[in-house]
Amino acid sequence: MKIVALALSLEVALPAAVLAAPPLSAVGAKADSVTVSGISSGGYMAVQFQVAWSRFVKGAGILAAGPYDCAEGSVWRALVNCMSPQAWAQLPMPAEMRARVDARARSGLIDPPTGLADDKVWVFSGGGDRTVARPVVDALVAFYRQWVPASALQVVSLPNAGHAMISVADAHPNACATSEPPYINRCGDFDAPGELLRSLLGPLQPRVRADAAALQAFDQRPFIDGPAIDAGLAEQGYAYVPRACRAGGCAVHVAFHGCLQGEDQISRRFVEGAGYNEWAEANRLIVLYPQVAARSGLASGSWRWLYNPKGCWDWWGYGSPDYATQKGPQMIAVRRMLTRLTEPAGR
Repeated sequence: MKIVALALSLEVALPAAVLAAPPLSAVGAKADSVTVSGISSGGYMAVQFQVAWSRFVKGAGILAAGPYDCAEGSVWRALVNCMSPQAWAQLPMPAEMRARVDARARSGLIDPPTGLADDKVWVFSGGGDRTVARPVVDALVAFYRQWVPASALQVVSLPNAGHAMISVADAHPNACATSEPPYINRCGDFDAPGELLRSLLGPLQPRVRADAAALQAFDQRPFIDGPAIDAGLAEQGYAYVPRACRAGGCAVHVAFHGCLQGEDQISRRFVEGAGYNEWAEANRLIVLYPQVAARSGLASGSWRWLYNPKGCWDWWGYGSPDYATQKGPQMIAVRRMLTRLTEPAGR
């Protein structure tokens, strides 16, 4: 999975669905029990979402990603410093990262970083990952250690794992060391969603079979200012809502897919096979799967140039210079989706 696309594709991005999906249902979810996770570009998105909204996000599970706003608005830094750092292209130092976070908090662009102090964080790196080098993940850990207590920060590595979501739920996973689409690997019995959810939420009931009817497509457009594709987002996303959660009272977890893992790239392979739903069904947990849409330059119905052919989350500024703050279009959209889920059921 390449976090930033290098292929010079001139294909026009098409909407993920011809017909509009139904609205996202209000289900009275807990507003104070939101956790997030993500793989690769989704990992970077999870970090910046947690930092920007630290008052209400209570934890994050990060696979194969680096520190908050590592790219600093530069695609070059994203490709080199934040994926394969070199002596001449180094990662930001903890003091630099802290100064940037503090400055943005003072400006009201993100929540005060003190909101991270009561969070739990789970970080994963595959020993066979050649896409995001281990020093990048180490820089993420150094970033978190400035605010998160050591007892609340768990770092996990599998020696042979490639650049992928490690799942036991996908029907046809890649081998453990693979770093190829759909970027869902099987590494024995290791279950990344289960491990990270247990770390963030505490003891869990054993995973059970997911309920196909609980996975619902929804229209993302009402949560986006302007055309969805101009924000880099697909027209529809997904939410897994167990029947036990439809009357309210359940926590919410946001799962950010990686590059080349959106519905327009691999259909519902990530939302069905990443492995979150089986844990959600057994533990009264709602899983939100917002979706990015791939785009190469201009697109039908838009006059804006936006280059994201691999369908990555915006962690380097392809869609907005505000991408890592509460003003970022993708950040705003996901925040609004969460607000909708927490509204009283049936509203």
